[in-house]
Amino acid sequence: MIPPSGDQFEISGGGYRAVVTESGAALRSLTYAERSLVDGFGEDEMSYGGRGQLLMPWPNRIRDGRYSFGGTEHQLALTEPRRGNASHGLARWVAWSVEEHTGHSVSLQYRLMAQSGFPWTLDLHVTYDVSADGLTVTQTATNTGTTPAPYACGAHPYLSVGPGPVDTWELTLPANTRTLTDERLLPVGRESVEGTSYDFRVARPLRGVELNHTFTDLARDRHGIATTQLRDPATGRGVALWVDEHVRWLLLYTADDVPGLERRSIAVEPMSAGADAFRSGEDLVTLAPTGEPGDELSVSWGVRAVD
Repeated sequence: MIPPSGDQFEISGGGYRAVVTESGAALRSLTYAERSLVDGFGEDEMSYGGRGQLLMPWPNRIRDGRYSFGGTEHQLALTEPRRGNASHGLARWVAWSVEEHTGHSVSLQYRLMAQSGFPWTLDLHVTYDVSADGLTVTQTATNTGTTPAPYACGAHPYLSVGPGPVDTWELTLPANTRTLTDERLLPVGRESVEGTSYDFRVARPLRGVELNHTFTDLARDRHGIATTQLRDPATGRGVALWVDEHVRWLLLYTADDVPGLERRSIAVEPMSAGADAFRSGEDLVTLAPTGEPGDELSVSWGVRAVD
């Protein structure tokens, strides 16, 4: 019998163990020294709530699934019909093919064919690698066509430092700005986190704060890395998610609107562009025609244990 998420690819190294699935090239599980760092899904389950999925060629939502690029209007299928949005890209449920699988890394690829609403062909690629430094994920898109193509990417891991709820966990989030949204979770403005309940630039507990918000203006170290951290003060154990300079947005989600899963863990979603970027154009990448400079973009992020 084939599992709902297809073939399973295990990798391990440096005390870390991860399982990646054929379906969506999703991160199903990640452990360090036998403790879970992500709230994933079982081998007998399909990914639910976006768990571990890759969001390509756009993350988050596109209003009405409608956008203009290169002077042409495009209409995508509404994959979030309740809110009337096209959500989380076109590659999270498809079967990805293994390119290389070693003991500590796995690379998968998927050719996204030109289709209604997205008439460009992209070669998508992801590498998961574990070492003593934790898990590193590199997502790459290459334009194989003769015309420029719009592109952004993201991922949907849920971080965990125990069985939950998240209320006593301490969050450190290096973000200065929060996006304001409407009832469809689409952006309508921004505000500084200064003086608000969404200011986690200094670690503090999550108690009383519901999160389904996108943050930007990330503080970075001298290498351009921005790091979000969760810590359980009762055990001293924590988990960190880092992003490279291409990731300018983070969406944090405590699933308060999902009965039975609410506040069990917290999604920290790295995104190269924010919600509705295909319409706003902000941080949207234009991939050059194949063979020209700029026809490819690689974005990296990762997860590691903190003690």
